Amino acid sequence: MERAVIYVRNLENAIETLKLHDSRANDVVELAKAYLRDAKFYLSRGDATTSIAAASYAEGLLDALRLLGLVDFEWRRPSEIEKNYRKVFIAGTFELIHPGHIFYMEQAWRLGRVVAVVSRDTNAAKIKGRTVSIPAENRLKVVSSIYFVHKARLGYEDDMLRVVEEERPDVVLLGANQTFDEATLLEKFRRRGIETQIVRAKPLECSLCSTSKIINRILENFCDCSKRI
Repeated sequence: MERAVIYVRNLENAIETLKLHDSRANDVVELAKAYLRDAKFYLSRGDATTSIAAASYAEGLLDALRLLGLVDFEWRRPSEIEKNYRKVFIAGTFELIHPGHIFYMEQAWRLGRVVAVVSRDTNAAKIKGRTVSIPAENRLKVVSSIYFVHKARLGYEDDMLRVVEEERPDVVLLGANQTFDEATLLEKFRRRGIETQIVRAKPLECSLCSTSKIINRILENFCDCSKRI
């Protein structure tokens, strides 16, 4: 699986840095991008072999275009990709997946290998101040199926830092709206021998990038009541 990830990341980098010298290459570049989408799809389904095959087709097309002088781009060494391939820790309730969640996960994915921790029902209720509608196991299954997440697991009810201690991430990416204080969190990590970097994710401007807003919109549309959360 790790090899497939390196193939996909290298291909993404090549396409991002690609310079088109001749418009005749447009259709072939688009075909390479389609193979990249296929590679990502199969990778998200855990099919590393087919993912690598799709990425290899794209690589062949791009190499041919470069040999013909129609495009220019940069391949990165696998060792360089592996060197910068860090374990990134994210966490949340992920009750109703919305664009804000996906943006958060994508930011984590661009930093490295993503471990997503889904909060238990009791902890989520404490944080949100209400009962969570979607059970933890269901939320875990949804998060596990998202392309940007390499591994998803449940947190612990009694100790929120225990899972960080077990995973030993290189980076902890806090959500844009999560209320943790970075300095306080770093001190807690230090006391438990956890050496990591804390980064704050960028927010996404979106009218319904909030579970509460989504629920309230549903109540407005389908419930003749004044109850809001």
